[in-house]
Amino acid sequence: MATQLTNIGNKKAASTEPAVVVPKDRLALTEKAAQKIEVLAEREGKSGQMLRVAIQGGGCSGLSYTFSFTTTADTRDRVFEGYGQKIVVDPKSLLYLGGSVLEWQESLMKSGFVLKNPNEVKGCSCGESFSV
Repeated sequence: MATQLTNIGNKKAASTEPAVVVPKDRLALTEKAAQKIEVLAEREGKSGQMLRVAIQGGGCSGLSYTFSFTTTADTRDRVFEGYGQKIVVDPKSLLYLGGSVLEWQESLMKSGFVLKNPNEVKGCSCGESFSV
């Protein structure tokens, strides 16, 4: 059974609004990220699959995020659902990801998923790795 993800809309918050607080045992998902999950899954021929978000060692700051599509979740995985999309996180990664917001960002230089992670202590200048 999937746990409902905290849904975060795409409206830009005014500077006077408090930051979104996500419980440490959950992830939040923006609507734009959910739309991109669906688009990318269809493009890769993996419609209906879940997005696995995980942490792996590596990068100049020590840890990096990985994203992949999967058809199944292991028995210990947590499955979150929001905006019609499912995200799978293993227990060890959830220790580092808890309280994060998954977003999709696009710029002239690059586009991709970005995790706004309150557990990050520092990140590298390229934005590809972090430490806690």
